[in-house]
Amino acid sequence: MISIWSIIVIVLGLCLFEIISSVDNSIINAQVLVTMQKRYRRWFLVWGILFAVFVVRGLLPWMIVWATNPSLGPIKALTATFSNNPQILSAIEQSSPILLMGGGAFLLLLFFHWIFLEEKKFGLMGEKFFFRNGNWLFAISLAILALVLSFTLKINPMIALAGIVGSAIFFITSAFKKYAEKTEKDLLKKHASNISKIIYLEVLDASFSIDGVLGAFAFTLAVPLIILGNGLGAFVVRHFTVSNINNIKKYIYLKNGAMYSIFFLGIIMVLHGFGFNPPAWLSPVVTFAVVGYFFWKSKKHMKENGVKNKRKN
Repeated sequence: MISIWSIIVIVLGLCLFEIISSVDNSIINAQVLVTMQKRYRRWFLVWGILFAVFVVRGLLPWMIVWATNPSLGPIKALTATFSNNPQILSAIEQSSPILLMGGGAFLLLLFFHWIFLEEKKFGLMGEKFFFRNGNWLFAISLAILALVLSFTLKINPMIALAGIVGSAIFFITSAFKKYAEKTEKDLLKKHASNISKIIYLEVLDASFSIDGVLGAFAFTLAVPLIILGNGLGAFVVRHFTVSNINNIKKYIYLKNGAMYSIFFLGIIMVLHGFGFNPPAWLSPVVTFAVVGYFFWKSKKHMKENGVKNKRKN
């Protein structure tokens, strides 16, 4: 059984990871919401959060655990991590490398895409070099995928397949996000209906939530804890969307913190896929340390440049 202190650390780590990995999403939401009528904004922020938390961040991790453990059935897949049944625990343990390898491959590709291709505030030495050599992305991605496959095929072909699936999910979601950027510009230029904007925001939220859901498995395989941690994070992000989004944008290195967290979580998940077992506290501690550093770096930048953090009344 998981101790109460482990549960607290895991949930707080999940909450923080969900918040920082959703900063971009909340900025897009805010830009679209200001063009909508007040009652539609309220509908999205109240009912939309129920969809975001209970359907996307609740249904998706549950379906993933169930898909990798079909013999457990839907109920046991939900409560498996809290079970004392040795057969259930054994099933989860045997399937976890498959799930974690797929998630790890996705997160690592997400990080490489950011460091090579995305516009950013350079927070560490070397970031500018990688950005200037963005054409290396696909060569490095293919080389890493080939290296992972060469090792995992010897261990378990299903783990190798999981790495391929995780990579495919990354390229699919990446293409969708690019399409979403174009759609957002069209929505802001044209007089699109409020209903179409709500549908766009919900679909966009679902695509962005994949990063947080897959990264959550680096913290725990317990679906209830993932729902709780990610759900709390989603509530906080919705609050930032309507009240403090301009203040959040002043912390210019938070995105860097999110992406380096994703990088380290991806490594931890891949190590699990190879049969290593890093301690359960490592993912939350790494997340707090990385985000804490870039939060401090952002505060330092604000102080040096005289940026004031004013709350919206």
